[in-house]
Amino acid sequence: MSTTPVLNSQIVGQAHYATRALLDRELARTGNTFLQSMALNATASQGGAADVAAVVHRLTSTLKIDEATALATVAELVDAELLESPDGDADRVALTGPGRTFQARIAALGTELGARVYGDLPAEDLAIAARVLTEVTARANALHAETANAYAP
Repeated sequence: MSTTPVLNSQIVGQAHYATRALLDRELARTGNTFLQSMALNATASQGGAADVAAVVHRLTSTLKIDEATALATVAELVDAELLESPDGDADRVALTGPGRTFQARIAALGTELGARVYGDLPAEDLAIAARVLTEVTARANALHAETANAYAP
């Protein structure tokens, strides 16, 4: 007799880590990290150029990393010449030619992997899962903000 899984943090986490492992493996082959790919995506989503503060905010708010780690990630990408400071403006970054190519390649890989993982699941099930996970994310983010200092020593 099989049991129907109950949605909980463990199920969500297992799905996240299983799919993330696919991307991490491919990123490792390029010598780049997940954080770097997210910073490139954040820049690309702003038309290929963005305020450093906007990229840092995207990383800290979605990945729950600290500002220093986010800034270090941006600096790594500048050092790797995947991002540059346009016109010497240190408060902004832009994708370089190689940065744009790399970001597009990783985005295409994400699309391909997503199609292989989700492709044959019923659209109705995917829509329900998207609604539920969007709500779970919103609630977890609200609780994260509400309890930011609750466990501080």
